[in-house]
Amino acid sequence: MKFKIQTKGHYDFIDITRQVASIVEQSKVEDGIVVVFVPGSTAAITTMEFESGIMEDLKQVFEGWAPEDADYKHHRRWGDHNGAAHIKSALIGPSLSVPIEEGALVTGTWQQIVLIDFDERPRTREIAVKVVST
Repeated sequence: MKFKIQTKGHYDFIDITRQVASIVEQSKVEDGIVVVFVPGSTAAITTMEFESGIMEDLKQVFEGWAPEDADYKHHRRWGDHNGAAHIKSALIGPSLSVPIEEGALVTGTWQQIVLIDFDERPRTREIAVKVVST
């Protein structure tokens, strides 16, 4: 199953837990795993507390890893300016697996499933979700 999300780019953090939980519920799977995947190479999927302070802290960490204003070879080759987005996405990763027990996601109290769009511009992201029964 898939759903679409409109993003703003430049560190757009979007809580997609509700959408993923709804797909799990619709699947009627009681015990299994859900895989969440974002196609593309400038966005990532992770879990975190969806809270503004941690989002700002993560932005600082990400900028330390790959500053947006650095001179990337990717920019010179393609004429765009999203080299940092590609690096951050590769470090975090495009997918996440979450266990399902008793028909529900197994997440911590303050743990949400989050899409992070690192790209330099707004995009429509398609999120692929696969629910597997075990």
